[in-house]
Amino acid sequence: MDLLIEKTELDGVICITPPRFGDDRGYFSETWNQERFVQAGLPRDFSQDNHSFSSHLNTLRGLHYQAPPYAQGKLVRCGRGRIWDVAVDIRKNSKTYGAWTATELSFENRKQIWIPAGFLHGFLTLEDETEVFYKCTHPYVPAADGVIAWDSCGIDWPLAGAPIVSEKDGSAVAFSDFSSPFEPELF
Repeated sequence: MDLLIEKTELDGVICITPPRFGDDRGYFSETWNQERFVQAGLPRDFSQDNHSFSSHLNTLRGLHYQAPPYAQGKLVRCGRGRIWDVAVDIRKNSKTYGAWTATELSFENRKQIWIPAGFLHGFLTLEDETEVFYKCTHPYVPAADGVIAWDSCGIDWPLAGAPIVSEKDGSAVAFSDFSSPFEPELF
């Protein structure tokens, strides 16, 4: 079984499904292999790994970005539960500026999504007790941290009622009031 690579409608955002090898004991899966993933178009170096746990269904995190020169690309996967993972293009002068794509990530489907720098990122939990793991290409820098209102980009979130959001996410600026720091010469 080979690594499955699927392009999305947004240039640079790709979905990756690593093979899983199982027997009566369980399974084994290689979630990161530098050589194979670089061949698929991902960067060689990651500098930070993150682990997010959400207790409740309908927890919405995002839409987040980290501004240049500290911009982050993220390789995201779901280790337990299910999420609706979203990327929004915020690269100035991109032909898909403001467009979004979403992919369901779960323990069962093994999918990962690569979201390069220049995109907003967010996710909605589709089950209680959901764990998300992601590798970042740059460490977190609080002064470069940014957030756009989750409900201001026209995303068709599969909500099960009002989402559970942080204070920071709930008071974020609307996309229409946002001036992207991602200049064309950066990409």
